[in-house]
Amino acid sequence: MKKKQSKKKTQFKKKKNYSEKSAFANLEKASSTATTPKRSSTGIPKYVADRMARRIFFTAGIPTILGMSVFVVSYIIVTRNIAEIPPSSTIAISALFFLLGLAGLSFGILSASWDKEPGSFFGIENIPMNIQRAKAAFKPATQNFEDQS
Repeated sequence: MKKKQSKKKTQFKKKKNYSEKSAFANLEKASSTATTPKRSSTGIPKYVADRMARRIFFTAGIPTILGMSVFVVSYIIVTRNIAEIPPSSTIAISALFFLLGLAGLSFGILSASWDKEPGSFFGIENIPMNIQRAKAAFKPATQNFEDQS
């Protein structure tokens, strides 16, 4: 543990008084030398990401909401004695909706067109090209370098 310094030693230290002008001048010099990092252009363009998000919302969001609502609807039906629903069928139907949502997530990502124009409504023609892009992105860097040479 460190000993505390006595008050006598701290009293004799001379405080440095900076004028406002010199203090802020040093601050401005330091901030002007800072550089902002460059953005890389290898990411997904914003218009493509927006298109993917819209498709994912409809193809994955709606089935996922339905998968969660199955439990609520099943509970209401059973507690009001409308029908007797076995718990296994509730879980199976909910799992089916969640799997549909997972498939919709993949579809939403793979069907988005990378062109400026939005393309067709479903975007099925873009799936093979986007699968090739995904495969190329997961190749090791040495294979990508050899392919370009």
